[in-house]
Amino acid sequence: MTRIAAVSAILAASTALVNPAHAEIELTMYYPIAVGGPLTEVVDGIVARFEAQNPDISVNAIYAGNYDDTRIKALAALESGEPAQLAVLFSIDAYDLIEQDLIVPFESVIETEEDKAWLDGFYPALMANSIIEGQTWGVPFQRSTIVAYYNKDMFREAGLDPEKAPTTWDEMVEMGKALTNDDHYGIMIPSTGYPYWMFQALAIQNGKELMSSDGLTTSFDDPAVVETLEFWQSLSTEHGIMPEGTVEWGTLRQAFLEGETAMMWHSTGNLTAVKDSATFDFGVSVLPGNARAGSPTGGGNFYLFKESTDEEKQAALELIKFMTAPEQAAEWSIATGYMGVSPAAYETEALQAYTAQFPPALVARDQLEDAVAEFSTFETARVREELNNAIQSALTGAKSPQEALAGAQAAADAQLRAYR
Repeated sequence: MTRIAAVSAILAASTALVNPAHAEIELTMYYPIAVGGPLTEVVDGIVARFEAQNPDISVNAIYAGNYDDTRIKALAALESGEPAQLAVLFSIDAYDLIEQDLIVPFESVIETEEDKAWLDGFYPALMANSIIEGQTWGVPFQRSTIVAYYNKDMFREAGLDPEKAPTTWDEMVEMGKALTNDDHYGIMIPSTGYPYWMFQALAIQNGKELMSSDGLTTSFDDPAVVETLEFWQSLSTEHGIMPEGTVEWGTLRQAFLEGETAMMWHSTGNLTAVKDSATFDFGVSVLPGNARAGSPTGGGNFYLFKESTDEEKQAALELIKFMTAPEQAAEWSIATGYMGVSPAAYETEALQAYTAQFPPALVARDQLEDAVAEFSTFETARVREELNNAIQSALTGAKSPQEALAGAQAAADAQLRAYR
């Protein structure tokens, strides 16, 4: 060996002693990018800080499209034997993931009193889709409610008070008529993408839940639910304040920004994007009520996959604890519009300063007082698809609301009968 080679070998050995292999545990996390701003950059930044603080853990974040895309890709990876330890998937996927024996409850991996306190620190309304038969199967992160966005400039032009959004269905119709003209509609409620979510909000406001808390029954053909769909349909066919047919989820935010509608219902996850892009004065409010006020929660939870080692599960738990910690939850809320998932997030200096300067960032959190669990049953995807189809067939005039919902109820009964 030459002298240069010997010195190089000594330096390499010394470096190896000082700097061991960067990561002993590698995590693969599937993550949905469905709405909002530059979410990948925010998630990448949080992950990079976690890796800096935990040099023995590396994280491969795979961004997989919307929630359905992410579930399909994550489960396909598990099926093919590719590593995946955790994912952010729909909060309403819990029943199906449990049934397929793909996830473990968080109680099986938490070990300390500190961990237990962390698990108890989230808003109870955001845990409603997580706790099933006494165990916690998901932890909230990318969470939302539906909120009402409205164009204050259009309110002023129509002679309406720009600081008072409608608080009841009747007010929404009345204001919608004042706001509708040849240039724009009074309101748009999206009926593609997640029509069941918007419909659940309306049904709650009309005093009726769409499903039982055990995920075994639905009430699509209940008279109050049929009345709800008739009301949604009437916004276009009778009152003329909304376009006939379906309203696209994916393009509605841009339609609102371009002045095609004075009001829209959409996820609070769009809040920062609207704030950064609006060229007009806009407001955000809780949804109007009828028999009561309310919105379903929405968005994604962290899940731990069963097919991973104990060491990987503990590393994944540390990542989830880091990403949901108050400082990161506050950063996430500010960057996106999604909620801080715990009261502690709103006690951080960053979020207190932000909400003082931009009060609309508190609307979704405040609406949690009237929020309910998002629609979820066993066979969620199939049952939900039948409901989506029923809603759209009524809004397009292909079927009456009663006929459409009776069909969806019959299909749901057939899917859920085996689980009862």
